[in-house]
Amino acid sequence: MSAIRLAVTVVGAAVSLSRNPVVRAGIHAVTSNPKTRETAISVTRKAAYNAGVVARHLVGRRLP
Repeated sequence: MSAIRLAVTVVGAAVSLSRNPVVRAGIHAVTSNPKTRETAISVTRKAAYNAGVVARHLVGRRLP
């Protein structure tokens, strides 16, 4: 599976998951508490950075 196809699959799964009512309730609960919100932002940024590192290792630096 190519990296582009994998990325499209992950985005599609994330969109589907975000439409789930239980997930929406959890997100609402997290955003209503300031300390939990900051923790969620930090974890999300760290996960996005790590995903970028993994993608860079998989794809390499061939792309301009």
